[in-house]
Amino acid sequence: MSLRADAAQCGGVVVELESDDIREARARKARSTSGSALIYLRGPKFLIYVSGALSMWGDRMWHFAISVFLIELYGRNLLLTAIFGLVVAGSVLLLGALIGDWVDRNPRNKVAHASLLVQNISVTVCSIVLMLVFLYKQWIESIWDGWLTVVCYTVVIVLADVANLASTALTIAIQRDWIVVITGYNRGHLAGMNATMRRIDQVTNILAPLAVGQVMTLASNVIGCGFILGWNLVSLIVEFIFLSRVYRIVPALSVKPPAPEDGQASLERPAERTEGLVERRGSQVEHSEVVTSAPGLSDDDMSLNLKEVTNLPLCFGRFRWLLSTCKDGWRAYYRQDVFLAGMGLAFLYTTVLGFDCITTGYAYTQGISGSLLSLLMGVSAITGLMGTIMFTKLRKAYGLVNTGIISSCLHLCCLLLCVCSVFAPGSPMDLRLLRPFLDANSTLSAAGGMVEGQRQKHTYPMRGGINQPLLPDRSSIHWTNNTVLFENMPSGMEPDSYISIILLFLGVITARIGLWSFDLTVTQLLQENICESERGVVNGVQSSMNYLMDLLHFIMVISAPQPQHFGILVIISVLFITTGHTMYFLYARKAKRKPAGCLDT
Repeated sequence: MSLRADAAQCGGVVVELESDDIREARARKARSTSGSALIYLRGPKFLIYVSGALSMWGDRMWHFAISVFLIELYGRNLLLTAIFGLVVAGSVLLLGALIGDWVDRNPRNKVAHASLLVQNISVTVCSIVLMLVFLYKQWIESIWDGWLTVVCYTVVIVLADVANLASTALTIAIQRDWIVVITGYNRGHLAGMNATMRRIDQVTNILAPLAVGQVMTLASNVIGCGFILGWNLVSLIVEFIFLSRVYRIVPALSVKPPAPEDGQASLERPAERTEGLVERRGSQVEHSEVVTSAPGLSDDDMSLNLKEVTNLPLCFGRFRWLLSTCKDGWRAYYRQDVFLAGMGLAFLYTTVLGFDCITTGYAYTQGISGSLLSLLMGVSAITGLMGTIMFTKLRKAYGLVNTGIISSCLHLCCLLLCVCSVFAPGSPMDLRLLRPFLDANSTLSAAGGMVEGQRQKHTYPMRGGINQPLLPDRSSIHWTNNTVLFENMPSGMEPDSYISIILLFLGVITARIGLWSFDLTVTQLLQENICESERGVVNGVQSSMNYLMDLLHFIMVISAPQPQHFGILVIISVLFITTGHTMYFLYARKAKRKPAGCLDT
């Protein structure tokens, strides 16, 4: 009381002292906030986000630009683009397991640096070749009777394919392995990083093609190649520095434990993981067993295998080793507990219900303008971001497996709108076009292969144009100066009603919420349930499965390229997606019967 009275007589010194205390507290809080922000900016998560954003931006720009470049080089024809799509899909399909095995067998920093260097150098050299071809195209065509042009096209496609393979390896290494270690095997932090990486991917998927497209439109293709070249050189330096720093500040990245025994949880606390390794090593010493690099092989089997390989010529021995590695990779994928979940995700790739060239071409034939279509793509990106937010909320509230069930149900319910659009007013689907084809087949059987000319004329709707490419880039379309049209579809035709196309895009856009939430769910299930020594090979096989199902999607479009057949493709797509989600439901039923582990949440 006396102190308060003395302070009052001194003209309110207490108030002044309280004000100083408040200012000091605010200063300490500001310093703490700025210090926390600085720590975060220097931390591994932020560095991974920046590195991933640069890599994704470059990938999106390159994938968009290379398709346009190949079309421009071949006289606005889709043949080169089709060949490129076939080469890319086939190479990942065949080499996915080998890429994953290479990721598993080598140190993490060497894998990341080698993939980064190969990817960016391939894109850089490919951009230089494209610039030379655009600048000296007429002179190149006059050399070797035009064969130099074929050589240049081959070099471009091969380099672009190598860049895609390196990008696949980098994605497996960083997004399937590194972030699991960086999060300290914590499921909550892992879900947050997965969702953030997917949001970055969604944003770059819209902005990156727009940026490089503006450069190519306002300047030229040569300037566009130069822009991509410069971006890759700068991105290579920044990503290399950032990934090296992450590797240094996270010591766990330098350790790759041997494969755990069957039935052991792979996403363990670091202490539990260390104890398990010590116990396994002790048991291995007692039983005089040696851990081999190939899972499931004993020492005798490995020696016999190596002896057989050495007895063969070098090229045949190497080829046999490659086949054996691929076979072991597919076996490792099949024996995983999350096999059905991964297969379910792969089945979702066999669909025409996405914002690719197929949907774009169909929308143009139904009277949708390019500006409205770009607006719809922006809205779809927003719904994709909503899916990543919903994933983090649902996972925290209901668990990871239940999040996949909820996401699957939401995805299927939204796709019912697409099925309704097939039968709604304004739909161009006409199943009567299939009757002449069936009648022609019956006539061929009855008349011994003799078909009347008029019946052959009726079968025309099922055939593509004479110049239709063998494997179109996600649709049987031709590029023109003004629009994109399906084969044999005259410009200017508009539907009697827009109800069908409205229902179709409403279903596609809203379904992306459940789609991306489900994708993140399966991605994290693969991260959590695959042992650390097999993450690369299993995710490599998963990439191969995704590309395989995507090739089926190509075959669907080639079989029914007309707008009148698009409704059939929609129904088939929904059947494939339903099959995929059914596989996940079977996995969820099996997973719920298992006792819950003691993992970090």
